Amino acid sequence: METIESIVLDIIYQDEQLVAINKPHGLLVHRSKIAAEADVFALQLLRDQLGQKVYPVHRIDRKTSGILLFALSEEMDKSMKQLFAEKQVGKTYLAIVRGFTEDKGTIDYALRKENGQLQEAVTHYRTLQRTEIAVPFGKHNTSRYSLLEVKPETGRMHQIRKHMAHINHPIIGDRPHGCNKQNKLFKEKWQMDKMMLHAKELNFTHPTSNKAVNIKADISSEFERTLEFLSFEKLIVN
Repeated sequence: METIESIVLDIIYQDEQLVAINKPHGLLVHRSKIAAEADVFALQLLRDQLGQKVYPVHRIDRKTSGILLFALSEEMDKSMKQLFAEKQVGKTYLAIVRGFTEDKGTIDYALRKENGQLQEAVTHYRTLQRTEIAVPFGKHNTSRYSLLEVKPETGRMHQIRKHMAHINHPIIGDRPHGCNKQNKLFKEKWQMDKMMLHAKELNFTHPTSNKAVNIKADISSEFERTLEFLSFEKLIVN
């Protein structure tokens, strides 16, 4: 079985100043006190793979798969971080959640930092597909799930995860913000314990060339397998 340590990172975009990878589930961006047991990180793997220093210009959760963008210089790192801070980068995610969601919606719900400070947090979503399968759950004879396209307007820690839990449609495989009973069902019935959140697309204007940049990342094999056993229709990411 392939381990994270043995993975050659999938580079999905590269120019002279930027490089993006399709990060697998479970890989940390860089060292963190929150996950002191980890000893493999995207930052070091990509640095070694390219043979040069790289700078992560944003973060995605360890449990989230998909696009992770790096700068190849300090100057580009500052420029891209400024674009993210000024909400000049379009971010699109895919998520599988519990229940049937509305066709579309906006979640405007402030989130609290570790120091207790409240931060504005806004997430937009639309429902791509819904499925209902003959698997009893709780008092129900069936189980319902939705596939969402999610666009966070702000970039708070665990924002999408917390927002989906806030509207009672937690992301499958999310711990601790998700539904423990659902997560147990997925692990026991389908041997699936990955979080079903994928950073699908980034859009921005390149700080140097001023050209439009559109980066897309294919879903992981586990995400695809989950769509299949939940009987969603075939998903075409690109």
